[in-house]
Amino acid sequence: MVEIADNGMGIPEEIKARIFEQGFTTKGVGKGTGLGMAIAHQIVTEKHGGKISCDSTVGQGTIFMIVIPR
Repeated sequence: MVEIADNGMGIPEEIKARIFEQGFTTKGVGKGTGLGMAIAHQIVTEKHGGKISCDSTVGQGTIFMIVIPR
């Protein structure tokens, strides 16, 4: 398992629920494609049979967890 953590501002639930959706972005028009996390999810799940998840608390930070089977 790989964990990537920060102690930033965290991700609100309404954003976290959509973070792996293709085309979803919190950036302004013309600033983001909404592909980064969707592609990461696709690579981990479809190409490697693994799982990627996000745990976040507003005001405390975020942890992304990636598990790829042997």
